[in-house]
Amino acid sequence: QVQLVESGGGLVQAGGSLRLSCAASGSTISMYVMGWFRQAPGKEREIVAAINRNGGSTYYADSVKGRFTISRDNAKDTVYLQMNSLKPEDTAVYYCTADRRPGIRINQGYDYWGQGTQVTVST
Repeated sequence: QVQLVESGGGLVQAGGSLRLSCAASGSTISMYVMGWFRQAPGKEREIVAAINRNGGSTYYADSVKGRFTISRDNAKDTVYLQMNSLKPEDTAVYYCTADRRPGIRINQGYDYWGQGTQVTVST
């Protein structure tokens, strides 16, 4: 079992950048596909990005392509989400997730979830 703790959220102006981190404990993340989801007020939770076990394959939602970058450091058991050119519509709680199954999944069937970190983008 793995525990996930997100950090790095906060308030930023539109056009700015934030870097989210997800620190894992209890198990090495090299065994997991890792993902980031987000949920805005009044909206359903949606996938933002995902990365396979060795970092060789990634997935991005169309809404963040070219602006966000997911990466992982298996030696540090940490996953990152670099968010650039932020927009007000990126405002949401961002969740780190881990999946034991191989292959990137874009639905919400991940095995483990963090508590989330708030990202607020002001105009």
